[in-house]
Amino acid sequence: MSEKFDVIVIGGGPGGYVAAIRAAQLGLKTACIDNFIGKDGKAAPGGTCLNVGCIPSKALLDSSKHYYHLQHDYGNHGISISAVAIDVPKMIARKDGVVKKLTGGVSQLLKGNKVTFYHGNGRLGANRSVKVTPQDGGDVIALQAENVILASGSVPIEIPGIPFDGEYIVDNTGALDFDQVPATLGVIGAGVIGLELGSVWNRLGASVVLLEALADFLPLADRDISKQAAREFKKQGLDVRLGTLVKSAQLEDGKVNVTVEDANGQSQHSFDRLLVSVGRKPYTEGLLSEDSGVSLTDRGQIDVDEQSRTSAPGVWAIGDCVRGPMLAHKASEEGVAVAELIAGKPAHIHFDTVPWVVYTDPEIAWVGKSEQELEAAGASYKTGSFPFAANGRALAGGQGAGMVKILADSETDEILGVHIFGANASELIAECVVAMEFQGSSEDLARIIHAHPTLSEAIHEAALHLDGRAIHRGN
Repeated sequence: MSEKFDVIVIGGGPGGYVAAIRAAQLGLKTACIDNFIGKDGKAAPGGTCLNVGCIPSKALLDSSKHYYHLQHDYGNHGISISAVAIDVPKMIARKDGVVKKLTGGVSQLLKGNKVTFYHGNGRLGANRSVKVTPQDGGDVIALQAENVILASGSVPIEIPGIPFDGEYIVDNTGALDFDQVPATLGVIGAGVIGLELGSVWNRLGASVVLLEALADFLPLADRDISKQAAREFKKQGLDVRLGTLVKSAQLEDGKVNVTVEDANGQSQHSFDRLLVSVGRKPYTEGLLSEDSGVSLTDRGQIDVDEQSRTSAPGVWAIGDCVRGPMLAHKASEEGVAVAELIAGKPAHIHFDTVPWVVYTDPEIAWVGKSEQELEAAGASYKTGSFPFAANGRALAGGQGAGMVKILADSETDEILGVHIFGANASELIAECVVAMEFQGSSEDLARIIHAHPTLSEAIHEAALHLDGRAIHRGN
């Protein structure tokens, strides 16, 4: 006899566990199925983001930033340090402790909201039947639901002929667990993951080369931002090689020998470790039985409509396994919206104001359209910008690199996009997201009083500059 639920969520990442909690809050009998196993061999809900993505990478970025600043920046403050050393195993242990605390927190949240948790693999069958294969090898459990939410996430893309071995050729998971700083690290892909993890090991002393097939650096970001970022990362020692296609990689005598092709032809390079970070793909392996009724797109994504409904009645899908950006916060908001729709409440999923962040140092963050996108669309727009080099708080903190750029409609002044390269950009962008959600204008940002001295004043000045009224820069 199958146990029946109002909602079954398959996947316990930032989309799945949030959807389960919200559904339970709305009075729905809810179950959540997740198969992630932590380093301690126990259930670790939280998905890729919490276990081997967003959170552990930020822990290492923070550790490596302290180490880098000790070596390169503290002297300017009059702080003298005779010797600086990094204990990599201790740094990794700290990262693991952060992850363990948060995955344990998710488990408690599920329990506190009376969500029934199953540690295993969920498989959707016909008419919203679900089978759970427990991770401990127990008997298969049969469940039934009025609604099923698929939140199976994504996995790293593996380049044909360059398989991951978990030690020398690794994905993001492997690059989070090196036991020592490699002398040389090759990174295939100069996107978000490549830049963040490349920055970690570069700060700790590795010679890092990023091999990017595209001719443009960070093409998703606004071009002015990506140009400034490229210059700054070069100063930090990151060797970014654009228009460079990796043809093969072979492990020989403890070294990864990589053959690349660029405008000058083919060449060979040798690295102690190789990180492959060329993107991620939806993870649906074993998720759907043939009679589930759920359709996939030609890109392997679960096919959904604007409200995250699949082709099967009562079955929904959210997060990395569906269309849209593969971002944890996007998945969470989809999860909340779907739970509310199931409960009969109005809900809307709005993708136009999803913020993007690259957690380098300085950080990169943006929301809305870039200038190149507006140009391609033939839109009429105006721009304003302000450098952090003219911001008092930034200079006082030794964080003068970067800028804020605002794009607004020429006629209505509605904000179309905001792009930030600078310290705390991930936090600063939130003000702009709020303004855009309320269809705010650049005049709104220009009229709001910002505390002094703060980094947020750069947003204020950029908005003033857009109208030719900047105080602390030439117009």
